[in-house]
Amino acid sequence: MFASFTDALLDLFATSLWETIVMVGISGFVGALIGIPLGVFLRLTDQGGVLQNLAVNRIVGGVVNAVRSTPFIILLVAIIPLTRLITGSSIGTAAAIVPLTIAAAPFVARLVETALREVDNGLIEAAQAMGASTSQIVWKVLLPEAMPGIVAGLTISLVSLTGFSAMAGAVGGGGLGDLGIRYGYQRFLPEVMLAVVIVLILFVQLLQSGGDWLVRRLSHK
Repeated sequence: MFASFTDALLDLFATSLWETIVMVGISGFVGALIGIPLGVFLRLTDQGGVLQNLAVNRIVGGVVNAVRSTPFIILLVAIIPLTRLITGSSIGTAAAIVPLTIAAAPFVARLVETALREVDNGLIEAAQAMGASTSQIVWKVLLPEAMPGIVAGLTISLVSLTGFSAMAGAVGGGGLGDLGIRYGYQRFLPEVMLAVVIVLILFVQLLQSGGDWLVRRLSHK
């Protein structure tokens, strides 16, 4: 079945896998850099938060929800002008990282906010009673206590980004999705499509297993 896999096609497969890793890695990293502080802000300004401000919380939360509720394929097309402004192109691996990052940030923010909600309020109140500042509460109470949940959320985000990166391939985003569309679908090579699916499954399994291992390590500390 896989007799059509020439050396050139195998090289293309390796290149596409690397492009997927780059897209998921960079967008996940930048999305976390944006999403984690955003999630902390949403928790601090929420009802009962250290910096409770419901009006600001609802405005920021509304923007986060708006981006989260936009289907990725629509987001991908809608921000093409921004993508071109940042990368100089609307196709390719670098261009796909822009919408992937924008999709990842609010997703991470909500998962981080959820993890922070699980922190015992008694710990926060005890820190406040001892005169801890907001930054000390964030760095010494909220984030350390919620770290297993945050890592679990980041793992879910990376898995979701893997699916989004494959979707980006449908519009020239590069990676395994692009390979599957161009060779598996357009050139009627079902074995290529099958191979792409298998590699994506293994890639996701690796991400999930690594994330679960790290969560267990953090939970035991």
